[in-house]
Amino acid sequence: MTALRVLHVDDEPDIREVVEISLGLDPDFETRSCASGREALAVSADWSPDLILLDVMMPVMDGPATLARLRDNARTAAIPVVFMTARAQTREIDLFRSLGAVGVIPKPFDPMTLAASVRRHVPPVGDALAGVRGEFLRRVGRDADSLFECWSAKEPKSLAVLTRIKDISHGLAGAAGIFGYPQLGDAAATVEKAVIVRLGGTDSLREVERSLELLLTGLEMSRSDRIERTRRRADA
Repeated sequence: MTALRVLHVDDEPDIREVVEISLGLDPDFETRSCASGREALAVSADWSPDLILLDVMMPVMDGPATLARLRDNARTAAIPVVFMTARAQTREIDLFRSLGAVGVIPKPFDPMTLAASVRRHVPPVGDALAGVRGEFLRRVGRDADSLFECWSAKEPKSLAVLTRIKDISHGLAGAAGIFGYPQLGDAAATVEKAVIVRLGGTDSLREVERSLELLLTGLEMSRSDRIERTRRRADA
């Protein structure tokens, strides 16, 4: 059986050690620990955990801020996050769920039953894949709006605007094919290449404009696909 990857984030070393020992009681868990939200962002993007256990109260970047940053990255957007906190009253739990957490494990926790509590929050594989694809389609909408805003700017030839277009296109080029939109990925890659050439001063802005128009058309079609899928689920 494939190990369930759990990333635990807490600024207290003693708590990290107890959680690692507790989850180690379940042979199906593979656990990593982080001491800060910033460290968690890097590890989660590289390691792709099945679940993140996230402390709420941390210096510099607290749990909610870390969760927001995770949701902004396509590589980590769909990873389930469970908050671990002493603030586990009904009102706080409702707030954490509204932020996108799948659950809350109260502190103090029982080290002997922690693994069982964590396992209850691990989604089935099918649900996880559906969640990842759904988040990608939501990102498509955000990227379409951002690209349109960039190209509608008063100074579309500026370095900042072109760099922003390149960065958005780069992200789409790397992810679209994985989620069943290879043509969208190709269009994004074409925009990225056109911008790079333009920034190098060896091509006109018109080539960026043509390729961006094609990409925006593809993004709108993908956004329509998300809306239609949502409608069908609602009618089912």
